[in-house]
Amino acid sequence: MASFNRVILAGNLTKDPELRHIPSGQPVVHFTVAVNRIFITQTGEKKEEVSFIPIIVWGKHAENCNKYLSKGKPVLLEGRIQQRSWVTTSGEKRSILEVVADRVQFLGKIETQERYGDEYPETNKNDMGYPPSYEDDKGDDVPF
Repeated sequence: MASFNRVILAGNLTKDPELRHIPSGQPVVHFTVAVNRIFITQTGEKKEEVSFIPIIVWGKHAENCNKYLSKGKPVLLEGRIQQRSWVTTSGEKRSILEVVADRVQFLGKIETQERYGDEYPETNKNDMGYPPSYEDDKGDDVPF
């Protein structure tokens, strides 16, 4: 049986990202994205439904998310769904579905250099005011 696990989401952060480092030193960031769905009921009433999706980002991408994202910021992300299970200290079984994002696109404009300093001069920012995407830093050779 074939399987496919890929998700693309666009939404806003519900709080600031939380960065930590695992024992090996690798950075990981956690945040939640609110994703809205607007629909019309059978009675013709317009309704809005909000889902809160937990997101995990690893490595250099995690550091960039921690540095440039904050509560309320819009993001577009791509990744896979993962389920984790654990037992609490009181013996309760818990599990969670979350998205492990491998691509995160910052949407909207960032604050001025007052927040980020001169690390990324204006000429080194993309059209939305962000520094170049980490996708540009993969080191892949372009064949042309």
